[in-house]
Amino acid sequence: MNSIVINVGNSNIRFGLFDDDNCDISWIINTKPYRTADELHGQMLILYQTYKINPQDIKKIIVGSVVPQLTREITSAIRKIHGIMPVMVDRTTPSEVVAKSKQMGTDIYANLVAAHNMYPGRKKIILDFGTALTASCVAEDGETMGVIIAPGIITSLNSLISQTAQLPEIELVKPKSVLGLDTVTCMQSGMVYGFLGMVEGFIDRINDEVQDDCFVIATGGVSHVYKPLTEKIHIADRLHTLKGLYFLGKDL
Repeated sequence: MNSIVINVGNSNIRFGLFDDDNCDISWIINTKPYRTADELHGQMLILYQTYKINPQDIKKIIVGSVVPQLTREITSAIRKIHGIMPVMVDRTTPSEVVAKSKQMGTDIYANLVAAHNMYPGRKKIILDFGTALTASCVAEDGETMGVIIAPGIITSLNSLISQTAQLPEIELVKPKSVLGLDTVTCMQSGMVYGFLGMVEGFIDRINDEVQDDCFVIATGGVSHVYKPLTEKIHIADRLHTLKGLYFLGKDL
């Protein structure tokens, strides 16, 4: 059965086409500025044409959102295109993972659910390099161990650039050396190695607290920058959150 899973985040909306449990195609559109239902309708149709997707072949749409302003708009666009109501999932959707906090975001819950389903029999840490940088931990039995929320990397970089008169926009890539000799490489070192130190510190402290050596999954927009720089991250999966939303909604 073909399903489309949609993760509505603060920076991007990611779509994934699932054939049963496999995500064959995924694409992203920018969240901001917030779009109307008509704009989303038009963008979705264009992308369907690009990826040769026939809306009539889609039997289920699963949506997880952390942006209430867009939830209604994307629901309206889906109804117009597919003629069906999407399945909405959030932290109250039943699963083997227990979301202890009533404040847990849908994306964090989905990350825990995906990790629990895909990497059983061990404790897991999920690092999500999104608008916020989050580290969440789930036990072997699905118990939520806890979450860390820190400023996101691109969010911090944009704040640094906007609040200073002479610092330029930079590409977030590994610099040639830790100590830079020009403004761009100095900033790249600060953003890459500074946040890498934070991430490694999170992993070490979580492992100490749960008294285990957790399996670490990285996901989110810039996870690919950090995965090659440390052995503490075991796998990078840009579709990890989408997979969690799929697991939550596939039997509803």
